[in-house]
Amino acid sequence: MQKKVLLLMSGGVDSSVSALLLKKKNYSVTGVTMKLQKTESSLKEIQDAQNIAKKLGIEHVVVDLTEDFSNKVIDPFVNGYLNGITPNPCVECNKWIKFGEMFKIAEDTGFDYIATGHYARVVYNKEINKYVLKKSKCKKDQSYVLYNLDQTKLKKILFPVADFEKDEIREIARENNLYVFDKPDSQDICFIKNKGHVEFIENYINKKVPKGEYQDKNGNYLGTHEGIIKYTIGQRKGLGISFGQPTFVIEINAEKNAVILGDEASQFKDELIADNLNFTLFDYPEKEMEVMAKIRFNSKAAKAKLIPLSKDKVKIKFYEKQKSITPGQSVVFYHDDTVLGGGVILKS
Repeated sequence: MQKKVLLLMSGGVDSSVSALLLKKKNYSVTGVTMKLQKTESSLKEIQDAQNIAKKLGIEHVVVDLTEDFSNKVIDPFVNGYLNGITPNPCVECNKWIKFGEMFKIAEDTGFDYIATGHYARVVYNKEINKYVLKKSKCKKDQSYVLYNLDQTKLKKILFPVADFEKDEIREIARENNLYVFDKPDSQDICFIKNKGHVEFIENYINKKVPKGEYQDKNGNYLGTHEGIIKYTIGQRKGLGISFGQPTFVIEINAEKNAVILGDEASQFKDELIADNLNFTLFDYPEKEMEVMAKIRFNSKAAKAKLIPLSKDKVKIKFYEKQKSITPGQSVVFYHDDTVLGGGVILKS
């Protein structure tokens, strides 16, 4: 009997080729496109997904999740910036929407698996009787944004494009006459598109964010900033003020509406505190452990010690100082190519 797969289709090349690969493996595939916004680009993505599904001869449905997406992803994104942190909406979307709401729908409607076009791997390890989330072997590894998955979900997830390189996926699409083969990858946050996040946030809250003070580490006044949502840790350009030496954002204090500036050396720190934790292979570490910790999507993982503090808080102590540790971003823990889990950076 064919296994039933609910495949999340964005209208892009990765999910389109995923549909093709699943069909070739004799799965019964239903494509689903999530309607997350009432915009022209959202309608175009739905249309592309519908067209690809029709060409491949698979069923396609649209699920309206605009309210959930607004509540679980956009609102926390906006509130994060207003509170002086730099959130990662892709992590939250995977947690609450793709592998939250959509996972529930897949289970409730009798699907055996849920699949996406992510570049990551799930491997069953017989020795420990666990499903293990691993990095993709290709350059476009996306395991960082998937650390919130647990055993319940990992055993029902398929990543069909896991170990293909992106150019291989485009070539497969071209060879099979899938017209999205050269569709550009989305480079921006999906709900912002061509707007900057500042314009998006001010439109969303329907007001301008107030100016405030630039300060040094001792609280001394250095100048006027244009609103805390315009800044992130490590930023050097766009400060609108010259100090005669390289100067960087090293802290954002929303309570005081202050942006703290410092020299290059002050960007580097060797520890952080993280909360909102999830571990993929166990509930919580019982003791200190060595990990490789990655503090942002595009950074390299660095050797560190994970120190349990409470049931939802850990300290990460790096062996070498890390540049621009940013509250609101996720820190993800690895052992070799295995994702152990992760959390949200609270402070450094």
